[in-house]
Amino acid sequence: MDRRRFLASGAALAGAAASPFSQAFAQATKPLKIGILNDLSGPYSGDQGVGSKIAADMAIADWSKKLGVQVETIAADHQNKPDIGAGIARKWFDSEGVDVVMDLPNSAVALAVLAVANEKNKAVIGSGAGSSVLTGPMCSKNFVHWTYDTYVLGNVLGKKLTSDGAKTWFFITADYAFGKDLEQNCANAVTAAGGKVLGSARHPLNTADFSSFLLQAQASGADVIGFANAGGDLIQSLKQTHEFGLNKKLAALILDVTNMPALGLGAVQNVTVCKGYYWDQNQGTRDFATRYQAQHPQKAKPNDMHAGMYASTLHLMKALAQTKSGADGVKLIDAMKAIPTEDPLFGKGSIRADGRHIHTMYLLSTKTPAESKGDWDYFKVTGEVKPEDAWRPLDKGGCPYIKA
Repeated sequence: MDRRRFLASGAALAGAAASPFSQAFAQATKPLKIGILNDLSGPYSGDQGVGSKIAADMAIADWSKKLGVQVETIAADHQNKPDIGAGIARKWFDSEGVDVVMDLPNSAVALAVLAVANEKNKAVIGSGAGSSVLTGPMCSKNFVHWTYDTYVLGNVLGKKLTSDGAKTWFFITADYAFGKDLEQNCANAVTAAGGKVLGSARHPLNTADFSSFLLQAQASGADVIGFANAGGDLIQSLKQTHEFGLNKKLAALILDVTNMPALGLGAVQNVTVCKGYYWDQNQGTRDFATRYQAQHPQKAKPNDMHAGMYASTLHLMKALAQTKSGADGVKLIDAMKAIPTEDPLFGKGSIRADGRHIHTMYLLSTKTPAESKGDWDYFKVTGEVKPEDAWRPLDKGGCPYIKA
C-alpha cells in the first residue's frame, strides 16, 4: 500500500458479531472518527509514523465487534510544526467529523492541538507526546496521556544511574518543550539521588552534526552524557558518540527498539532504558508484535508508543460503549477515567484525574552482540518499577483543575 492510499484508508468496523442490542446501537450511531496525527516524514517517523495507525486499526479490528461500537481512523503528517498540527486538528474538528486526535509526538505540536481541542471540546490522547507539562501546568480535562512522559523516564533513569555511581551528568537536549522537560525531570532526579549536573547543550530539531555538542560534553568531565532527544536526532547523536570513541556512560533517555536497526548493538552497549512495554516481555507482547510486524511496510517490531496506541484505542472504545458518542470530549475522557484499564500489553492500570495513565514501568538493558539471537533482539528486561515509584505524584504536578 502506498503512502497516499494508507493515509486515505480507514478502519470502519461494524458490530456484526456482537449482541443484537449492540448491532442495533452500532447501526444507529455515527462511527467514532479518530484522527492520528504524527510525524510521517521527519525525524520521528520511525518512532511513530505509519505504525501508530497500524496499531490503532489492530485494536479496532480486535475489539470493535465485541464492544458493539463503530470506529474509523484517518492519519496526517504534522511535520513537527505546531501551526500545521493545530490547523489540521481544527479542519478535522470543523469539517471532517473527527471526534478524537491521537498520538502527537512532538510536545510543542501536542500542546497546540490540545488548545484547539479545548476550544472545541474534543478528546485528545497522547501516546507519542512526551512532555509531563501535559498533565501538569498545561493539563486539560479533554486529555489522556497514555504511554510515557518525561517525568517517568527522567525520574527512573536519573535515580537508577546516579545510585549506581554515575554522579556527574552533562545533557545534550532537543531545544523544544519535550527535550527541555526531559532534561529538567532527569536533572531533578539526579540531584535528589546525590548527583550533580555539570552543564547542557541544546540543539535544533533534525540536527545533522553533533560534534560541537559532544565536545562540550567531553570537556565537562561528566561521568554520564544524558541524551534528552529522540528519533533521528537520538540516532545521529549516538552514532557520532560511537564514532568519536567517547569513553562515557550514556543515558539515552528515550532510546527504543525502532531506533536500533540504524544503530546496531555495537554502538549502544551498557545502555539502560525505561519502558512500559517491550515486545519480548511475555507471550502476550510477543503475539501482538508478530501480528503488527506482519502488517508494517518495513516489517518493524512495535515500540512502546505503538503499543500505547493499541491499548489506548481499546480503552477509548470501552468508554465509547458507555457514552454512545464522542461528540462531548470531556464526557468521553471522564468515561475513560472511570473504567480501570486492562489490556494484553500494559496489564492493569488506571487513568488519574489529571489524565495520566498509570502502569508498571520496566528497566531494560541492551544486550551484547553475542547475547542477541537475531533481528529485533536488542534488549533484556532487568527490573520492574511499581507505578507509585515511577510516576509523578498527583499533588506534585501543578495541574490547575486538580489544585482547585
